[in-house]
This record gives sequence, C-alpha cells and structure tokens, in this order.
Amino acid sequence: MRSHTSAPELEKQPLQLDPGRRRSMRVLLSVPITVTGKSKDSKDFTEDARTLVVNAHGALISLAAKVLAGQNITVSNKATHSKQDCRVVYLGNPAAGKIQMGIEFVAPSPSFWQIDFPPDDWIVPEN
Repeated sequence: MRSHTSAPELEKQPLQLDPGRRRSMRVLLSVPITVTGKSKDSKDFTEDARTLVVNAHGALISLAAKVLAGQNITVSNKATHSKQDCRVVYLGNPAAGKIQMGIEFVAPSPSFWQIDFPPDDWIVPEN
C-alpha cells in the first residue's frame, strides 16, 4: 500500500503567500482621518477624509489634494488623535475631483487603525 498525504493533513498546512501577495489582510473600513502635507506644487494642505480600505501597513484613501507618488504625508486618526507619517505608494485615476491613493506607514504601526489583523500564519478556510 502506498503512503500518501490525506486531504485533512493538507488543509492544516499554513497558507503559503506568494511574493506578489500583500503583506497583511485588507479590511474595508471607513475611518475618519485628517491628512496634512505638501501638494505637488509645494503648498501646505490639510484635508479631512476617510479611509476606504485599511491594513496593518497603511490604507487606501481618496484625496482632492494633488500629491506625488513617493512623497510623505501625515495621517491623523480622528478617533484616537494619533498621527502617523506615511508615504504615498500608489496613485489611481482621478474621479469626482479626488484621487484614490495607497499609503504605507513609514514606521510599522499595526495598531493605528484600532482593529486586530489576523497573524501572518493565519490559515484561510476553504468554502
């Protein structure tokens, strides 16, 4: 009789993340924030906004302020009054006078959004 791995044993293996996967789970969460920084024409701006999606490393937000990819901004969580320096890592297409942008924390801050994210070795259940 040949030895083989049964289906239940395969299900217990941790999820293997490929290099193209995100570093942490994304969560649709609307958090009121204030964003400050300099626009691409070097003018100071302060804008109230809300997150669209958050993760342990940053967020997706939508701003009217025109910024550049790679530039630093500061995000303040209105609920906790905490601030975090961030870097713009993605700029989407303009829509309704705003641009969706991905931001990442300059320094790790997994508790900034006040939610618990699953651990890195979390096993994703199959339907």
